[in-house]
Amino acid sequence: MIELPTDLPAELVPLSWLIGVWEGTGVIDYPVDEERLQGEFTQRVSFSHDGGPFLNYSSTATFTGDDHAVSIPLTAEIGFWRLARPATAADAGPGLLPPQGPVVTRTVDDVESLRGENGAFPIEVSLAHSDGMLEFYLGEINGPRVDIASDAVIRAAGAKEYGAASRMYGLVDNHLLWAWDIAALGTPLRAHASARLAKV
Repeated sequence: MIELPTDLPAELVPLSWLIGVWEGTGVIDYPVDEERLQGEFTQRVSFSHDGGPFLNYSSTATFTGDDHAVSIPLTAEIGFWRLARPATAADAGPGLLPPQGPVVTRTVDDVESLRGENGAFPIEVSLAHSDGMLEFYLGEINGPRVDIASDAVIRAAGAKEYGAASRMYGLVDNHLLWAWDIAALGTPLRAHASARLAKV
């Protein structure tokens, strides 16, 4: 059973089912040139909040191969998830600039005004990868399902080729299931990894 915090800012309520630490296993299957990169991995994902109108996100994974005889750390991620809305004078930033107007506590009605005709809320996800990639995703959260697609990808000069991605997350039988499609290393956008994680 999923327990939801009662002290959340209203803007986090649509995202609240994600909060917690999730662990589990997944599979990789992605063609690069004539080779097929395949195997299993373990993963730990954390969604937390510190009172702001966003979730903190982190993920680490370890490749175990098909026979679990290897243990190779995979790319780690950190980032932020939030509902998409225009910034106002009541918001801090950019940088460390304080708000230019009175601080506003957003209400349930403020959040409901963001809901689309299909019942979903627009979201933004910004992620930094340990291998020199930055991603910015746009998408939506509709109940216990998230669909996001990359709007921008920035790579360090020495990073591997990576052009686009889409991700889907869902809560199924109290497990966090996700699937991640990527366009990378000369392969067009296609499925590359998925996992099933349990809350710990």
